[in-house]
Amino acid sequence: MESYSRRWFLGVGATTLISAAGLTACGSGSGSGGSGTITAMVYGDDAVKIQVKAAERFNASAAARRTGGKVKLEKVPASDYPAKLRTAMGSPNAPDVFFNWGGGSIKAYKEANQLVDLTDVIESDPVLKDGFLPSVLDSGALDGRRYGIPMRGMQPVILFYNKTIFDEHKLQPPTTWDQLLDINAKLKKANITPFALGGADTWTELMWLEYLVDRIGGPEVFERIKNGDASGWGDPAVLKAAETVKQLIDDGAFGKGFSSVSYNNGGAPAVFARGKAAMHLMGSWEYSTQLGKFPDFAKKHLGWCAFPRYEGGSGDIRNVVGNPTNYWSVNARTSNRDAAIAFLKDCASEEYAKDLIDNGDIPTTSNAAKLLDASPNPEFARFQYEMVQQAPAFTLSWDQAVDPSWQSPMLTEINKLFVGKSSPAQFVSALKGLK
Repeated sequence: MESYSRRWFLGVGATTLISAAGLTACGSGSGSGGSGTITAMVYGDDAVKIQVKAAERFNASAAARRTGGKVKLEKVPASDYPAKLRTAMGSPNAPDVFFNWGGGSIKAYKEANQLVDLTDVIESDPVLKDGFLPSVLDSGALDGRRYGIPMRGMQPVILFYNKTIFDEHKLQPPTTWDQLLDINAKLKKANITPFALGGADTWTELMWLEYLVDRIGGPEVFERIKNGDASGWGDPAVLKAAETVKQLIDDGAFGKGFSSVSYNNGGAPAVFARGKAAMHLMGSWEYSTQLGKFPDFAKKHLGWCAFPRYEGGSGDIRNVVGNPTNYWSVNARTSNRDAAIAFLKDCASEEYAKDLIDNGDIPTTSNAAKLLDASPNPEFARFQYEMVQQAPAFTLSWDQAVDPSWQSPMLTEINKLFVGKSSPAQFVSALKGLK
């Protein structure tokens, strides 16, 4: 699976869990049988080898002997994962530990009392409390309580730019919104589209609203929405963000045909790499995508920076949006909770972090900084890591964070805003009406 597909599958994973809201706690239990062995259901993509090594390491450890438990991984093919998890969690053979996306993807399981609240476990255990970047741990929370332990790499959304185009036109990466608008004007005068945008895939448009709402109103605005308060869509920051997006579109910041360009099939990355657009707001996987498809561009011309601050806004320029990571959660009816918790602690180990880096991922562990020289591009790795390390807040992608029943209508309204089928005021009104 190519790197850019990973983000798409994340979105599909969250959306497919919509019907999980009908789950009940009854029937949920460990599928481990007698022996103390615990099952861990995991998304079976190319990165699963990291979890395979972690299970082997744990099974040979003193912790496994002490808790009387071993881990058996149940690898599920990527596209089948959400449906298989939903079915398993509603059966007597539910996994003890399972991979998820945090946020809305586990909300139904929390409401059905199927999850172990890990808040006190984390606070009382130095390995878990101090082992991960705080913004990432917090992003796995619901209503201020933690239900997940980080177990994969980080994927912040980053503003990428073409260094050669910027040099030719004597431009600097923008740190303020006014600077961004000034750059847009200069690029358009030179007949260069400012931003690539794969508008055929709505999640690419979502990123603009995520950052603008954060920069204008701060992370608290979306926190209300994430926790199920639809009136949060009526916050002035949401309307201002929608108005700002409309101004960008009307001003030609994304060109004329962006709604027919796809990211998933490589269209938007190609527009960017071929110099037809000067910038691209995208998840950190964009680097891997470009390296795979346009290696010369990735190595010589690709630059990156934080999303700019919005003058008069209350959001910190250090705040990040995107996919903090994936998480392990623990079934409340596990037969061996001690073994499950001991297994999760391996995710904070240096060995686990090294395995992630070897796979081209950037760990979310607090011990990772000293290991990043071993990554494929140490400069980009350090930028990502320090970005997340210093972030006061890391907002989970909206399509994964909101209640699953809101995902599809929310994306529909975002697309209508971008293609001009609704006004900013209509956009806000429609979202406030979500039930």
